[in-house]
Parts: sequence; C-alpha cells; structure tokens
Amino acid sequence: MTAPPGALRRSPRMDAIQAPIVALVGDLIRQTPGTISLGQGVVHYGPPPAAVAAAAGAAGQAATHQYQDASGHPALLHEIDGKLRRDNGIDVRRGSRIMVTAGGNMAFTHAVLAVTEPGDEVILPAPFYFNHEMAVQMFGCRAVPVPTDADYQLDVSAVRAAITGRTRAVVTVSPNNPTGVVFSERALGELNSLCRERGIYHISDEAYEYFTYGRARHVSPGSFDDAEQHTISLYSLSKTYGMAGWRIGYMVYPERLASAMVKIQDTILICPPVLSQVLAAAAMAHGPSYCRQHLETLVEVRDVVFGALQSLEPLCSVPPADGAFYCCLRVNTAADAMRVTERLIRDHKVAVIPGTAFGLTDGCYFRVAYGALEKATVAEGIGRLVTGLRAILTSG
Repeated sequence: MTAPPGALRRSPRMDAIQAPIVALVGDLIRQTPGTISLGQGVVHYGPPPAAVAAAAGAAGQAATHQYQDASGHPALLHEIDGKLRRDNGIDVRRGSRIMVTAGGNMAFTHAVLAVTEPGDEVILPAPFYFNHEMAVQMFGCRAVPVPTDADYQLDVSAVRAAITGRTRAVVTVSPNNPTGVVFSERALGELNSLCRERGIYHISDEAYEYFTYGRARHVSPGSFDDAEQHTISLYSLSKTYGMAGWRIGYMVYPERLASAMVKIQDTILICPPVLSQVLAAAAMAHGPSYCRQHLETLVEVRDVVFGALQSLEPLCSVPPADGAFYCCLRVNTAADAMRVTERLIRDHKVAVIPGTAFGLTDGCYFRVAYGALEKATVAEGIGRLVTGLRAILTSG
C-alpha cells in the first residue's frame, strides 16, 4: 500500500525554531567572494602543539578506539577537577559531579533535558545566545526573554518578575555572547540567591571565562555559598584552547541530577570522543596561560574595533564590552537588521550577525566578532563595516 501524499512530514515544532543564523550568513558570504566575516565566534589560534602530539600518540592505542567512561576520561576529569578549584572556586566534593560532553552546546542540552518537562519555562536574559533558545524550544519548553539594562547588564528585578510556576531555570552567559559584557559579581550573586529561594536552577554558561580585559573579572556562580544544589556550570575548550573542531566541553551539576544526566549521556553520546579528550587533557595541563598569551593580540584587535565603531556615533552606539571577543552594535535606524546584513555583504563585502537572532527584535542591532581574524584583516573588515553602515544609514 502506497502512503498518501504528505504522509511523511517533519515535526511542526521544528518549523517554529529559527534557522541557524551563522549558516544563513555563511551562505550569503559564499555567494559574495572576498567578503570578510565578522560573524562567527571562533579564535584565530589552534591547540597547544604538545596537545596535538599527545592526541597523535593516542591514535595508535587500542583503548582509544573503544567505548570509555560516560562521564569522561580519568586524565581529563583530573585536570577539570583541579581547574575548577583553582580558577572557579568550585569544589565538586561539596555535592556536585562533572560530566564531559561534545562541546558546551551539548552540556546545555543535557541540562535542559534534565530539569524540564514539555511546557516548562526557561528564562533567557536578552540578548541571549541563539542556540540556547533553539534548544529550549526543541524540547517543547518555552524560552522567556527578559530584558537587560541599557548596557546589557543583568536586571535581576526583571528576572524576578518573569518567574512563574512553570519556570525551571534561568540562564546566564558571562562573559557574554553576543554582547561581550561581563556580568557583575553582585548581580550574579543576587540572581543565584533568587534561584535558590524560588527553587529553580541557575544554568551558568562560562565558555569565555578567560577572555576578560582591563579590570573586568569573571565570577563563577557555582562558587557562591550554597550554590552547588541549584547551579549548573557549563564550560568549553573550543575558544580557550582553540579546539572548536574537537568538540569538547564539560559541566558541573548537582548530585541529585546524576541519574538523569547518565541516562541522557548514554542515549545521546554514550561517551565523549576519546581522542578529543586526550588532546583536551594535555591542553588543560598548560592552564589558562595558553589562552592568556593570545589575549595580547586580541587586546590590540579589540582596540581597532572599538575605535572604528565609535567613529560612527551618533549613527550607532556600542555599550561597554569587557569580555569575550564580541560587541553588540546598536544602530539608530528603523531598517530591518537582516536586510542591512544582506546589503553589507552584497555591496561592501563584510558580514556581521543581525541582532534578531539573539532576541533583539525592537530596533536594529548587530553582533560583531573579532576573535577569528588577524589584526590587519579585522582592521580592513571594520573599515568596510563603518563605510557600509555610514552609506546605508545616510542613503535611507
């Protein structure tokens, strides 16, 4: 018997989820050769050479090709445990566990699956990381955007007002993607206490923990008093050690979620990629100094970016951004951000990411990423962006 036309369909739930914006912009870039991308958030360097050598050596070992512990390779777990105590003030012996995942995004999906049911709500301070919203919606939950202040800093009172009986978690990203803002210790502490009082989880994404500038200081909410029972901390090696393609991240989660996390890990991943974990353990043995040696170059690039963008005032404004390698440009126009993005690529050969992908729907915003390119290329790209925006905004 032949199935009737239309019997095979995709999930309607997926139709409501935004398409991956980096891929969409990437398609436009490929259609316009010579475009400089200030879009994707990656770094310009790779892993430590000694770590690559360690992975090459492990490739010939029989154990590398077998399933291993679901939570992570012992050598990597050892490095993570020490790093958490040294750099984050988190001691997992106080009631937490570590799980290695295939990147920070997988750690986030694990967390959402473990603490929600369909119909539950997850609060995302806006602008938010677009993959977080996508994951929440994929699991049949509702992403609740909550505004930040004029400088993109946390507004704890707005979060408090948004909590309902279906709220299961609040998500923070600090240093922030897409704004580059570093949330203050005071605001993170107030939010963490609010989550404890209301019986909801605080999911803290700290992928850019080592990327801070000037006096800015990264703070891990998991280090606060009594935080281990309701705080889930997410980390990634993609940026810190230039390992984006190796797909390794990890999470620290409350002991009470262990059964759920093991089920999720076994179903989705079985175990993290063994070869990637070998490289990760060797990379982490270098400590944060490996990342920080590249920050000097990023500081120079950052100065070029902010100096050029500030020349656009009052047509545009850029709130302070003391972390990661992003800034969120606010443009004084009623024009559609995606249409402006298309014009920038087509007419000026420079690409940025429209703010609509990050929940910034009231106005025209763009995320500018400067971590992936060398200083001269960034300077050229920012020059094109400034010229393009000035031409677009003054021509109407």
